[in-house]
Amino acid sequence: MSRPGEETVRALREALQASPDNVALRRHLAEVLMGFGRADEAEREFRQAIALSPTDHGLKVSLAKCYLRLERSSHAVVVFEDLADHNSAAMTPAVRVLFAQALLRVGEAGRASYQYRQAVESDPSVADPTLAEQLGLSGSAAEPGDPDEDERERVIAEDGDHHAAPVTEIERPKLTFSDVGGMGKVKDEIRLKIIHPLQHPELYKAYGKTIGGGILMYGPPGCGKTHLARATAGEVKARFIAVGINDILNMWMGESERNLHELFEQARAARPCVLFFDEVDALGAARTDMRHSSARHLVNQFLSELDGVNASNEGVLILAATNAPWHIDPAFRRPGRFDRIIFVPPPDMEARSQILRIMLAGKPTESIDFDKVARLTDKFSGADIKNLIDLTIEGKLRQAMQKGIPEPIRTADLVAAAKGLKPSASEWFSTAKNYALFSNQGGLYDDVLDYLKLR
Repeated sequence: MSRPGEETVRALREALQASPDNVALRRHLAEVLMGFGRADEAEREFRQAIALSPTDHGLKVSLAKCYLRLERSSHAVVVFEDLADHNSAAMTPAVRVLFAQALLRVGEAGRASYQYRQAVESDPSVADPTLAEQLGLSGSAAEPGDPDEDERERVIAEDGDHHAAPVTEIERPKLTFSDVGGMGKVKDEIRLKIIHPLQHPELYKAYGKTIGGGILMYGPPGCGKTHLARATAGEVKARFIAVGINDILNMWMGESERNLHELFEQARAARPCVLFFDEVDALGAARTDMRHSSARHLVNQFLSELDGVNASNEGVLILAATNAPWHIDPAFRRPGRFDRIIFVPPPDMEARSQILRIMLAGKPTESIDFDKVARLTDKFSGADIKNLIDLTIEGKLRQAMQKGIPEPIRTADLVAAAKGLKPSASEWFSTAKNYALFSNQGGLYDDVLDYLKLR
């Protein structure tokens, strides 16, 4: 069964093959795709049209609308900000309303209110009662400020002297567990804690078990913790928000806690949603190690958000990753918080063979003995295997430059590259071994001892 408008789209694509630089034709194709609900394809066409005509601000507005349709609001915000900075005439009242919608979706209510008031003041016909209600604006409240005043300075004055809400992208990952080599034990834990509750909510509710909670993954760097988190969201078709320390930490007192709260609110509004914290030890370090009260306040805020003190976390699935679990405050490991602590080791031989297959898919290869290469890469992390493949490809490119003929990657090429590499996780295990031997309260690091064959 063909998709809606397939014949029309096919005809326009054929016309573009004959005239690939025709901006008007490409714009028409993009608009047709939008009309048939194919916004992902429309985005590509709008971007190509903008590449051909970078000063066409109408195309940029259309691209921003497309991002809103795709629920990629942070992308839309970037496009609108570019228009506001470089062509204020393009910011018509109708466009400002769209800008306000995008800002509200990424949690910037102050800026959204300003844009909406500006739009309604210029043209009352663009008023959106639903949006106004979401912004907490009545008819009398929709009065703009001084139009000559710099917008960002105005919003800072409204929201607090130094506050700028974090802008994080809400993704819809297409990765699934089939794209992650190995990690069988880790996948099983995630299925039990996250995937099964979403797929069988009636069973969990029958036993009074809420859908949500946290999993903390720890292990050496480069072993695929972030990749696995994205695949988890893709497995259950949930939204995904990746949070780095720069999205939260702020030099001004109280702003880090506020940023953290707004990120949790964003996830709650997008549920079911996987909220992933990378390098969580930088945000949840043990309070006994902290000299500054502001850092302790941030940890307390984090614990409060995990507990859902002021808002339910039902449907918010919280994953975190760290290379240094020994630096995390023990309070994070209490039930209802990160009550699953999972060791993510370097992949075993079977997993390395799978990773090699996945990473070499689509590349020119010939009779690769994946198991042989896997045996030669003991204790290699996923990042080490990627580095191995990159070095192999560089070698093949050098050969192709010399011979003038590209040749496929063979087992011997991978073996030769592997001989010059060492596992990057060795230093991490040296540190982890000491903690596992001398600071292993409650058997927290038993998996490390098992991996090192020390018990």
